Amino acid sequence: MATYSNGDANSYYQYSKKHPIRFPQLQQNLAVDICIIGGGFTGVASAVELSERGYSVAVLEANTIGWGASGRNGGQLIRGIGHDLNKFKSQIGQEGIDLIAGFGIESLQVVKNRIEKYHIDCDLKLGYCDIANQSKHIKYLQQSYEQLQQSGYPHQIKFLDERQVQQQVIGSTTALAGLVDMGSGHLHPLNLCLGEAIAAQQNGAQIFEQSPVKSVRFGDTHQICTAQGHVSAKTLIYGCNAYLHNLEPKLTGKVLPAGSYIIATEQLPKSVCEQLLPSDYAICDQRVDLDYFRLSADSRMLFGGLCHYSGRDPHSIEAVLRPKMTQVFPQLAQAKIEFQWGGMIGIGANRLPQIGRLQNNVYYAQGYAGHGINVTHMAAKLIAEHIHGDSQRMQVFEQVKHMRFFGGKYLRSPLFALGMMYHKMFG
Repeated sequence: MATYSNGDANSYYQYSKKHPIRFPQLQQNLAVDICIIGGGFTGVASAVELSERGYSVAVLEANTIGWGASGRNGGQLIRGIGHDLNKFKSQIGQEGIDLIAGFGIESLQVVKNRIEKYHIDCDLKLGYCDIANQSKHIKYLQQSYEQLQQSGYPHQIKFLDERQVQQQVIGSTTALAGLVDMGSGHLHPLNLCLGEAIAAQQNGAQIFEQSPVKSVRFGDTHQICTAQGHVSAKTLIYGCNAYLHNLEPKLTGKVLPAGSYIIATEQLPKSVCEQLLPSDYAICDQRVDLDYFRLSADSRMLFGGLCHYSGRDPHSIEAVLRPKMTQVFPQLAQAKIEFQWGGMIGIGANRLPQIGRLQNNVYYAQGYAGHGINVTHMAAKLIAEHIHGDSQRMQVFEQVKHMRFFGGKYLRSPLFALGMMYHKMFG
């Protein structure tokens, strides 16, 4: 069995990646228009957006492209940005709420357009379903369906009752209702990230791996130093999310790294796949510690969940997730688990992505709360628009105040874990 930790990259996605490309280490001094720190979706999507606009760009990644959450996640491309936007009305008004809600739909098309434009082979499959496995969640899905209808959502949606969802979407008695969204879907995240990095490079961006940034000195021209190289840039973008560490303390304290984990079965017979997920949709339930799952392009069940706020990885991911998987799908009781892995996602206290500026020419985007594929791409587009002077749409995010987590470096994770446990038990 292949295992995964935060220090290696032996996930199912690494096993099945279609782009063996490796980028060089920075071993020189460069002068560019824009330096981007972080080679995940935020970084590479920003590199594509900005190189398309004619800027010279350098991307510095401490490990390899897609090494963090961008290359480890569930591969679900889901509409929406943030959680419960109405709670921000006092800060951004109804116009701001409507604008961000629109971004949540636009972001889906940004990703689809990118895949189509650059012919990125990443197993994109449209079709997603929110399922209710508790009676209190049925009403929530009904309300969501009505809101999407009223808002003029441009993609096909369907509300399914218990019989319909179990016949059409998921072969499990745990599903009590479902909300199907044909605008959302699933894909191979690492192949998307690598494909975008290649696209950015073809547009002239310079991408460097194994080049962790050691120091940053702000100025009219920023000075970004690695162990063996140096970048001078007029504009700087932080795209590190949960892996920022202490590089920029003003940002680190506002995002909590939280572990999320996935197992992948052996390849399953076609008849079993059709029994489990007959429509081949990506699935999420509605619990606080949600389960999410889908079939891979080569017929494996990818089952994820187990969001940990403690900062510690479980001893055995399979031991924790297999019981959850077999509770939903008893048919998989004897299925072999061939991969287990995890990674860190970035969570902000209010669950709204943090997109903005530390100063006029220093940008950042982080805190995607586990829904990063579409939101990272939207953040990249908004930042690129702002840098290029195309729009001020990014500024709606700058109006929202983001608190720092209490407890400092060592206590913030345990304190937040206690809060989440309370919310799960009594919320």
